[in-house]
Amino acid sequence: MSKVNVVLGTFYGDEGKGKIIDYLSENADASIRCTGGNNAGHTINVNGKKYAFHLIPSGILNAGTKAIIGNGVVIDPRVLLEEIDALKADNYPVDNLYISDKAHVIMPYHIMMDKLQEELREGDKIGTTARGIGPAYTDKFERSGIRMEDLISPNFSKIARRNITKYNKIFAMYGKEELDVESTIKDYESYAARLKDYVVDSVDMIHDILDEDGKIVCEGAQAALLDIDFGNYPYVTSSNPSIGGICTGTGIGAKDIGEVYGVLKAYSSKVGEGMFPTEQNNEIGDTIRELGHEYGTTTKRPRRCGWLDLVALKYAARIDGLTGLAINHVDTIGKLDKIKLCVGYEYEGQKTMRFSTNSEYLSKCKPIYEEFEGNFGDLSQCKSRQDLPEKAQVYLNRIEEIVKVPIKFIGTGASREDMIVVK
Repeated sequence: MSKVNVVLGTFYGDEGKGKIIDYLSENADASIRCTGGNNAGHTINVNGKKYAFHLIPSGILNAGTKAIIGNGVVIDPRVLLEEIDALKADNYPVDNLYISDKAHVIMPYHIMMDKLQEELREGDKIGTTARGIGPAYTDKFERSGIRMEDLISPNFSKIARRNITKYNKIFAMYGKEELDVESTIKDYESYAARLKDYVVDSVDMIHDILDEDGKIVCEGAQAALLDIDFGNYPYVTSSNPSIGGICTGTGIGAKDIGEVYGVLKAYSSKVGEGMFPTEQNNEIGDTIRELGHEYGTTTKRPRRCGWLDLVALKYAARIDGLTGLAINHVDTIGKLDKIKLCVGYEYEGQKTMRFSTNSEYLSKCKPIYEEFEGNFGDLSQCKSRQDLPEKAQVYLNRIEEIVKVPIKFIGTGASREDMIVVK
């Protein structure tokens, strides 16, 4: 391992990052969640049990790994405490969890504002999860947010009262129910009492690990095409789940970053609105959804499914500086008789590998497909890339050939052990 290994999503999230993070965290001193909030979810299957994390870093399951929620994350304390309690109920002590004092807190008015803003968009809805993520980041950059250090400080009630009063005036303007100021403060003071022992100066802790030649895994949330700057704006999240968010969400400098793994599925999926050139809104898409159990970890919404888009993947590889690919659900796509792979777009009569987040451009792009043989068979006993059936190898080789990034991990099933690590 390099000093810092990074795991990022390459498309629209839900690619199976948790499984790769969990593997890398076994040999890491720290696993850090860097951006986003409980609008993201990482799922890991361990000993037949499924763990879905929305805020806690996936590395929490490795007792020797510090699981750090970085400063770039926005935290709903109620949700975080639910995750802590669930882990404790499964005999995970959670004494390896740490929370950045600089991480911002999601308040109830953020959730209410999220729903109100989506309502006001009328026919132009973004498809937000309504978890308060966007409004919490808005307050952060407007410099009126509440950080974890504020939540556990004696000044919390003063700051919270000011903010709740401000938002109540907005809700009143739109005829919405207002928050009860004192009961909200009381609830959050109870959350603070339970969380205060986890709060640390995360930047100091991270650099102490690096100074001692420790190894760190950084967990990206969501994915490249949901990035606030580089994604399909406005149908994006409110943070930078690309490589830049790793640095700003942790305080880690670029010089310490080594491997950057881009996680994808052997097909494409998406939750929410926005362009999706290779979507199969038909029987094929429905079949992929059912075979891959494509329902949101956080929202439970059915995901839109389609063929793997190598034009978009190459774009993600560029902006994230990917050094390796981790491809999941090879077993899933291998259950189809025939598989298609998007190897380019046709735009105004010409073939192109240019991807753009401009919706007008994408609407004029027609995917160019190559077809591959499916029916890969049972992959559960495959322990190396060479063990895979030839049809699977042909499919994977073509992905590498076009994207020009080597495949380092191959997912052959849902559990922790169902993964080939390419040496």
